[in-house]
Amino acid sequence: MIKLYNTLTKKIEEFKPINDKEIRLYTCGPTVYWFAHIGNLKTYIFEDILRRVLEYNGYKVIHVMNLTDVGHLTSDEDSGEDKLEKGAARENKTVLDIVEFYTKHFIEDINKLNIEFPTNLIKATETIPEQIELIKILEEKGYTYRISDGIYFDTSKLKTYGRLWGDKEKTDFKSRIEENKEKKSPADFALWKFSPKDTKRQMEWASPWGIGFPGWHTECVSIGLKYLGIPFDIHCGGIDHISVHHTNEIAQAEAAYGSILANYWMHGEFLVVKDNKMGKSEGNLVTLKDVKNPLSYRYLCLTAHYKSKLNFTKESLEGANISLNKLRERINELDLNSQDKNPKKKEEYQKQFLEYINNDLDMPKALALTWDLMKDDDLSGNEKYELIQSFDKVFGLSLRQEKQDIPEEIISLVNQRENYRKEKNFEKSDELRKLIEEKGYSIKDEGDSFSIKKEY
Repeated sequence: MIKLYNTLTKKIEEFKPINDKEIRLYTCGPTVYWFAHIGNLKTYIFEDILRRVLEYNGYKVIHVMNLTDVGHLTSDEDSGEDKLEKGAARENKTVLDIVEFYTKHFIEDINKLNIEFPTNLIKATETIPEQIELIKILEEKGYTYRISDGIYFDTSKLKTYGRLWGDKEKTDFKSRIEENKEKKSPADFALWKFSPKDTKRQMEWASPWGIGFPGWHTECVSIGLKYLGIPFDIHCGGIDHISVHHTNEIAQAEAAYGSILANYWMHGEFLVVKDNKMGKSEGNLVTLKDVKNPLSYRYLCLTAHYKSKLNFTKESLEGANISLNKLRERINELDLNSQDKNPKKKEEYQKQFLEYINNDLDMPKALALTWDLMKDDDLSGNEKYELIQSFDKVFGLSLRQEKQDIPEEIISLVNQRENYRKEKNFEKSDELRKLIEEKGYSIKDEGDSFSIKKEY
């Protein structure tokens, strides 16, 4: 039995899929106008863990993710510039160039983090006809109205509007709204924005209402309907999506189709830096290129529950890197030719692991269990390794035995450094140590000798 926290009901529930063998999962993807920071990537890691847990339990997962390449304005309240148009102007490129460049970097980042690639990765601009069709249905059912800058959803017409909110999200939502005096209510949101009369946009389309582009909240409903059907099983995103984006997705689906968009809604908490969420506007961004070992960041994310804030510091990342390397060292030391010693205890570890991961993705306990089994003398090296390989289908940390062949270039640098060390030329010795570390290896001095190993 899998238990998951459902934001919709505000409680942990037994997960009951629509189909016994196949799960339909939708995760909100990036707006590809800038590099994803590691706070964004924390959410994608949580969603990857969810997918892996479902697959570990024998389900086939149809995973759809959107790429927002139009319609996401600099304010979630439908004001300001389109982020993609703004990015193109900033870099003096076309919007298509911006989309291609930052999509490529996003895919590189998720590959480095061992995040499984979605079954379908869909750009918002690939579903413009479907989005127009959705707005037409809403119009026919009386949920829309027109003002000078676009077609808006009338939230007063939907009695269930805001059903995803708790008290916190409702308060935050109302306080964040920048009131448009033409809107009937601050909560109303744009379905179709008209192109500015004095500006030529790079991305705009003809519609029954005039030349323009879709609002941000419309794409996910249209993509979800087209590739997963409504309702689908699970919809995920960051906790910041609860108050506006996911609330407005639910509203459109219920108004247009009389159905909840997804049965389960799951949200990952923020990565925080000195108690502030990581974000572009906060000026505290760290991107994956700033992380020496990307999988050490994945390990760090596993040390906190997805619904808990994770405080990021250089020290916490380094601690995760040390722990991950230590775990790999111990795995490399396991005797894989040893005979099984305790099949019953091995089975108990497997059962306990499944219990932890199926209890709302309790990765901290699953990770602690892994360290416990590595210290357990009642298990053979082979039994430990088989358990680790099984657990890593969920962890995604590439935990396997690896031969360490040190390249000739590194050996040469190490020998040069050793000569400097014997000459007590510590300045040159330290320079070479730094160069060796930059190339992915570490040296441990042990009196007159030393050891070298590859950093994973």
